[in-house]
Amino acid sequence: MKLIAKLLTVAPIVFLAVTPALALDDTPANRGEQADNYLRAVPPQSLMKEMAVKVAATVPESQRSAFVAVMTQNLDLKAVEDLMRGSMIKNFTADELKALADFYASPIGKSAMAKMGNYLADAMPKMMVELQKALALTQQQMKAQ
Repeated sequence: MKLIAKLLTVAPIVFLAVTPALALDDTPANRGEQADNYLRAVPPQSLMKEMAVKVAATVPESQRSAFVAVMTQNLDLKAVEDLMRGSMIKNFTADELKALADFYASPIGKSAMAKMGNYLADAMPKMMVELQKALALTQQQMKAQ
């Protein structure tokens, strides 16, 4: 019993001491490597295709498949990937990028990502309405000052 009590006391201390050692060095090279891992877990091609499908819902049904085909053909996926990668490297630490990549590569992350397009299609129009209302009100208040 005393051994278990000692282990329960020592284990958290050891864990706290070891955890920082497991952290990645936050270097540009490590950020780049982790951004690449993220992009493998969440391929920009898939994101862009899903976005094109969602935008296609705004055109007549008879033109939707052609719209998606032309939109994905015209989109510079290399430029999109480079933009995403650069922005991730700029804004996230290596550990944060690793956590994102690990999550989106997991079964739960893949399931969540599969629902993201529907979530955004549902939420974004409503959020834009709220933002537009706030912007109009803000502009009115700023003019009054």
